[in-house]
Amino acid sequence: MSEFERWQKRFSAPEYIFGEKPNAFLASQKHLLPKAGTALSIADGEGRNGVWLAEQGLDVHAIDFSPNALEKARALAKKRGVSIRTELADVIDWTYPEQAYDVIAVIFTQFMDPDERDRVFVGVRRALKPGGLLLIEGYTPKQLEFGTGGPKQVENLYTREQLTRDFAGFSDVTISEYETEMDEGSAHGGMSAVIDFTGLKPTS
Repeated sequence: MSEFERWQKRFSAPEYIFGEKPNAFLASQKHLLPKAGTALSIADGEGRNGVWLAEQGLDVHAIDFSPNALEKARALAKKRGVSIRTELADVIDWTYPEQAYDVIAVIFTQFMDPDERDRVFVGVRRALKPGGLLLIEGYTPKQLEFGTGGPKQVENLYTREQLTRDFAGFSDVTISEYETEMDEGSAHGGMSAVIDFTGLKPTS
């Protein structure tokens, strides 16, 4: 079964497998969000994060490669009374526009190997406006000890050193590593080792 087929099958479930509430880290950063502007949610899946960003007053562009996921995202937006723009796209090969977004959220996109991740993160840097806010959450290598989700390939997991290198030059950077009990739908639960990144793209 291909990666596409696997995710299509997962997202064919009638329930929202990652829940309808936003990712806890993302929601905790509400105070950093601009009052208005554009936001990109990468690999947004069933829409829980993109819809929440739209509820904060942002003009949201949500991309994912699963038609099933985007259909559920649009349904969730309708249910919540907000509008999001969805696009069927492979986040690895997508053409990231130049300086287009005030906020970019990259939440648990660890299906990528290091080379693919490098391509996406270069695109993220390009697409974020100067002074724009970047929000990232993912698993650390310690997650392999918990086995409660995420990839089995250690190279796909995030480290402080890797995120610091990939977003060198960003200001107001905060990186936090911790263990937490995840409760985000049937597909995202249990004790987990995560890392969070917030930072602002340089203005020059």
